[in-house]
Amino acid sequence: MSVWMNSTKTGERVDPFATFKFHVEVDGIEEAVFSECSGLEMATEVFEYQEGGLNEYVHKLPGRTKLSNVTLKKGTAESNYLYQWYHDLEEELLTGAAITRKQVTITLYSTAEPDLEMSWTLNNAFPVKWVGPTFKTAEAAVAIETLEFAHHGIDMD
Repeated sequence: MSVWMNSTKTGERVDPFATFKFHVEVDGIEEAVFSECSGLEMATEVFEYQEGGLNEYVHKLPGRTKLSNVTLKKGTAESNYLYQWYHDLEEELLTGAAITRKQVTITLYSTAEPDLEMSWTLNNAFPVKWVGPTFKTAEAAVAIETLEFAHHGIDMD
């Protein structure tokens, strides 16, 4: 088991959060219980500059930061709020209307202390892909729906 050290109290054991207890809110509405979240990722491009006469190293300079799309998976239920948001986006694109962007917040809760949490907020998010469930008569699995979001940055609290 991995152990992190808390910098405020020397030597105190602090366990990392488990990944299974999280909730998703879209513009303050907790829409559904999701089973998976992936793509909370940012990466900065690096440009190399070779300076004439300097053979010891190549300068590395930061460039643009790329933001990955975030993918959420949930069991299909009665609510179709997230599908409707995606469908509304299609209509907005066809009519030339402004795209509806929302704040999507993913909150991870501690299993030991319910008040401890971390959250990631996707700023100006909008859905870019919706995948419906796969059906198999040979399985008794949960019908999983997938929604992928593009966004303009991640704020972490």
